[in-house]
Amino acid sequence: MELKPIDGMAAKELKPTEANRIIAQCLAAASQGEIAAYFDLGVAFSTGIHGVDCDLVEAHKWFNLAASKGHEEAAYCRADISEEMTAREIAEAQRQAREWLASERRRAA
Repeated sequence: MELKPIDGMAAKELKPTEANRIIAQCLAAASQGEIAAYFDLGVAFSTGIHGVDCDLVEAHKWFNLAASKGHEEAAYCRADISEEMTAREIAEAQRQAREWLASERRRAA
């Protein structure tokens, strides 16, 4: 799943319900462990695409999860946004990523 504008429309032109559907689909795919969905969520939260607020902590979390599963571009994106974050924000993003992984392990059990 790749977060791209639909039918050539800019993300800002999407109706809120359509934007919410796209993010919901990515979250559902992420809950199934799809690495590309982790990356796509990182892109969404780092850029504010598809109607989500730009949130670097959330973006870092998703890039971190993708990078931990071997997604090379996610590692570069994580490093890039880290330059704009405080140490406290990075620590929070890492805590959230660990929490996601722990819940993922519980779902798999």
